[in-house]
Amino acid sequence: MSSAAEIVSQYGALVYPITLVWTFLEGETFVIVAGALASAGLINLWLLILSAWIGSFLADQVAFAIGRAAGPKLLERAPRLKPKVQKATAWLERNATLFILSFRFVYGLRNVAAIAIALSSISWRRFALLNFIAAGVWATSFAGFGYVAGRAIEKIADQLARQVGLVALGVFAAVLVGLLIRNWWLGRQPPKTP
Repeated sequence: MSSAAEIVSQYGALVYPITLVWTFLEGETFVIVAGALASAGLINLWLLILSAWIGSFLADQVAFAIGRAAGPKLLERAPRLKPKVQKATAWLERNATLFILSFRFVYGLRNVAAIAIALSSISWRRFALLNFIAAGVWATSFAGFGYVAGRAIEKIADQLARQVGLVALGVFAAVLVGLLIRNWWLGRQPPKTP
């Protein structure tokens, strides 16, 4: 079985398009792991951030377009949801900037938030600008977290390896001294007669 380093060195260029597609669908965990790979020097952190940024941005733009095109028809089919949606969109319009900049950080909300925003009176241009900023912050945050976590794990692993190495050296020395003492002790005993 190949190590992660071998796999990334062989297929590393695919990390970026995979990141773009993965973040189009969701992707926090993938971006964190890829950030850790970047901290090990296996992939480029800036290309990772750019790929995650583009994928996340495009996903929400597509969801917004779907919401604009199909959202009103969905409300016609489910009229009992209309009062709730109207209440939510009224709150959204009062707090649109904050909501658009933060919804992708709330697990499970990202997939539907852009559709909900599309049902409000927020313009495509305003959403696109705020979404672009938010996607960049999101991509940088999660890739950066993975990068910092990767560095921390590397330091911990180095320290642990040194400590394990010292313990192994101590155990080896203790066994060696024990064998020497045993051999010395056995050498002092008179031979057994039959």
